[in-house]
Amino acid sequence: MDRARGAALQLRPLLPTSSADPGGSEASFSYKENLIGALLAIFGHLVVSIALNLQKYCHIRLAGSKDPRAYFKTKTWWLGLFLMLLGELGVFASYAFAPLSLIVPLSAVSVIASAIIGIIFIKEKWKPKDFLRRYVLSFVGCGLAIVGTYLLVTFAPNSHEKMTGENITRHLVSWPFLLYMLVEIILFCLLLYFYKEKNANNIVVILLLVALLGSMTVVTVKAVAGMLVLSIQGNLQLDYPIFYVMFVCMVATAVYQAAFLSQASQMYDSSLIASVGYILSTTIAITAGAVFYLDFIGEDALHICMFALGCLIAFLGVFLITRNRKKAIPFEPYISMDAMPDREKQSMNGGGAEREGDTESEAGSRL
Repeated sequence: MDRARGAALQLRPLLPTSSADPGGSEASFSYKENLIGALLAIFGHLVVSIALNLQKYCHIRLAGSKDPRAYFKTKTWWLGLFLMLLGELGVFASYAFAPLSLIVPLSAVSVIASAIIGIIFIKEKWKPKDFLRRYVLSFVGCGLAIVGTYLLVTFAPNSHEKMTGENITRHLVSWPFLLYMLVEIILFCLLLYFYKEKNANNIVVILLLVALLGSMTVVTVKAVAGMLVLSIQGNLQLDYPIFYVMFVCMVATAVYQAAFLSQASQMYDSSLIASVGYILSTTIAITAGAVFYLDFIGEDALHICMFALGCLIAFLGVFLITRNRKKAIPFEPYISMDAMPDREKQSMNGGGAEREGDTESEAGSRL
């Protein structure tokens, strides 16, 4: 009798975790959370891309006119700043709802949006018959990136775990993550040694440093965002020390990541940094999410293969988009300076002055 009771007590905790009804309310709720997280991430990256181009447009307008105002005194720049904060908030909140492996690759949306904005605000004059030939790679890249994004959202892993302090602490001290951290620290130290001591300024070395730091940034961002959302919902998580540990790690890795990106931007073209950085950062971040949060536990092989295919298609799309961009020159605008009204007046005045100067020089030569 006692043995039967003991067996019943051992089996009782296992019943709620069984997946006898894969189409039940739990799976439906997880899909809704994934959809909310994906929509927030897409919205955030899209708004951030628009904000950056608005601020760039503001700088161009001021540089091409006689307006003596500073850029921070214009409404356009402040609108761009507001949209940037709104977009970053949307991306930050998306980590609380969807798995890390789904949110990270969706940064391709910003590349797609920048390509479309670059085509709209075209820099040079073009003929209709040359438009498709000139931007065929961008069109193909945007199409592939959209298809890859659709596959990512459709076949992304489902996450049911709440970001409580106990769960995050349990993942933090698990042996797979400790082993992963040991490998990542050794690799980071080796890369940093070659970069600092051996002057290995290869773009792959620098962006690998950025990607390794970025993987820890997104892991901590998901933890902080998840605990904040739970606290807002009434389940207070801010009294756990792990929240502040994750917050400090998030800020520190983000700062050093920005520093390495700044150094890379001084030596290499922005389009090359965008494509290589996206591929490396996404790959390592997905690996970190799979090890820390166990994103792919319980997923079947078909979903994992389709998700990997979506990543590869998105990588190819981003590569083609950035491949079509011209090499950046200092302060090259999306809109040609000659296309601005004030600039046209200046060019006309300048042209008139040049013609007058040419007339005077011709007269002088005749004398």
